[in-house]
Amino acid sequence: MMTLYNITKPKVKTVPIIISSPHSGTYFPPEIGSKLHPEYVANPDDTDWFIDTLYSFASDLGITLITANYNRWVVDLNRDPESKPLYNDGRVITGLVPTTNFNGEALYKSETPSEDEINFRIENYYKPYHQKIEELLQDTKKQFGKALLFDAHSIRKKVPGIQDAPFPDLILGDNEQTSASQSIIDSAYKALQSGDYHVEHNHPFKGGQITRSFGRPQEHIHALQLEMAKTNYMNDAETAYDDARAEHMQTLLKHMFQELIKTLS
Repeated sequence: MMTLYNITKPKVKTVPIIISSPHSGTYFPPEIGSKLHPEYVANPDDTDWFIDTLYSFASDLGITLITANYNRWVVDLNRDPESKPLYNDGRVITGLVPTTNFNGEALYKSETPSEDEINFRIENYYKPYHQKIEELLQDTKKQFGKALLFDAHSIRKKVPGIQDAPFPDLILGDNEQTSASQSIIDSAYKALQSGDYHVEHNHPFKGGQITRSFGRPQEHIHALQLEMAKTNYMNDAETAYDDARAEHMQTLLKHMFQELIKTLS
């Protein structure tokens, strides 16, 4: 059986930051994959392609990295477990167990998952990832007195189901400045703005379930989400990793994490 997630431990002295990549997984259990249209299993387009590769420098900075192996179409680790919508502005929102992609196209050949099947996926695929994050955060807090969870995402430059205009390059989300302390938010935002990318804050994404549920600054556990357009590190067709673009983006990301490490210390 495929492991649910991978954990990459720091190669140098540990810092109080954990990066999570819940959407870079591509694996479908055979019993689930067989129910979906084969072309979607072969190319699960809503995947945050190569985000685990983009952030692979984390261990060199003392940061722990957790990456999911199962695809978000099996269960979406960044949705409310009771399927409460994250936004209410008319955009397409794929569910906890998605039955369509972001463009509203049906993923399943015929029968969509039953309530029992959804509950099975929550218990076996969703909860273990969230429990592991909580464990990592508590261990980090025990060691440092504080912890920062950084949820790393990417999206196609243009998704008409969400908005007509192309997305900004980078969108920092902190649930309207409630999931992290002001000093941490300011540190990340200022660092991101120092690059040559178009950066927005909380719009059109303010953080999903992971950011919103784990960000408890009053308990010294902070959470941020970074959404980025895939063209920042992939080719124009958003089908292949682009080394030069990725390297340019990594330079900025490393700078941001160095600033966050200073703020946290």
